Amino acid sequence: MDERIFQFKKGQPIPEWDWQHRLSIDQPVGPECKDTGTIFRINSTYMDVTDQPYMDRQWQAGGVLVACIGIAAFLSFSISAVRHSLITRQSIPMLTIFIVVFALSALAFIAFKYGRDEFFALKRRPIRFNRKEKKIYAVRRRRFFAKPGQGDVTWEIPWNEHSIFCIHRGTSNHQNTYHIRHYELDEDGKVVRAFALGRKWEAKENLQGLLSQWNYWCWYMNRGPAELPKPPLFFSERENTQESFLFCLYDFGLRASASYRIAMMPFILVLTSHRLMAMWTCRDPIWPKSVEDFCVLEPDDPYDQPNGNTPIGWGATVLAKQREQYPHDPKCEMETWRGEKDPALNALLWAADIPPRN
Repeated sequence: MDERIFQFKKGQPIPEWDWQHRLSIDQPVGPECKDTGTIFRINSTYMDVTDQPYMDRQWQAGGVLVACIGIAAFLSFSISAVRHSLITRQSIPMLTIFIVVFALSALAFIAFKYGRDEFFALKRRPIRFNRKEKKIYAVRRRRFFAKPGQGDVTWEIPWNEHSIFCIHRGTSNHQNTYHIRHYELDEDGKVVRAFALGRKWEAKENLQGLLSQWNYWCWYMNRGPAELPKPPLFFSERENTQESFLFCLYDFGLRASASYRIAMMPFILVLTSHRLMAMWTCRDPIWPKSVEDFCVLEPDDPYDQPNGNTPIGWGATVLAKQREQYPHDPKCEMETWRGEKDPALNALLWAADIPPRN
């Protein structure tokens, strides 16, 4: 459920289910705190996390490439049809012309609408939690003709009780999917803009990961990184071919059997080629100078990670865990949580229309 495809409805109120599942920034939403695979970098000043499409961008890249192939096929057919018409001096049926024009228009619309943020755009769109400024900065789109210091298109969101963060529920493959979404409203309570943070979760049982993730971000913003559990991995800001392959491999299941992965390898390799083609056409994001000025690191920051021997990316982290040099499932308890103590049962309560409160 890529947020760029299933977008919010501008000018409409927040969906009732989302509004009922608004997330507090100063109260825990579950019994445990842990990252679930969203972090690029963390220090005493800021934390860079992923936007929701980051882990699954190979799927949208594949869809855009299919649309481009369709455009090429219809253009080839059109050229052949016109050539045949000139040779035989027979007119092309109006129905054929209509079908070709309609198909080309539809495919061109899809390729542009969903490809402009996938190809020749940005390799990642980080969302920066700045705990000292109490703000979130979200890179949203590449700026092609930026003035000096302007950087890419970046939104600024205050970290206070007036900012609206919700669990958004959607549907994909005949089951519910969830992600954390920020909404900005106008004076009439209608949605002006929105974006999704972190990653998506499928099936209501897995809401426990989303809730633990929200606790993790809130802990960082409210209490700092000192006692925060380590992320399960740090994503690489310089994604290489191996990392792209592992993104697509683990997309078919982190604990999938070897036989299943071997059987699915042709599809995994095709998806890897989609992700790589998207990455190769994109560049790294550029923060506006105004954001960089607020994100200066302290000298010798003891919480600046990753650095030193910290593994970066899927491959290095898996090997470090096998050598027992990196924790397998780092997490901690939320001492102020007074609700259901079992994370799985708490997730089922949150999946209901009326969620629990602490």
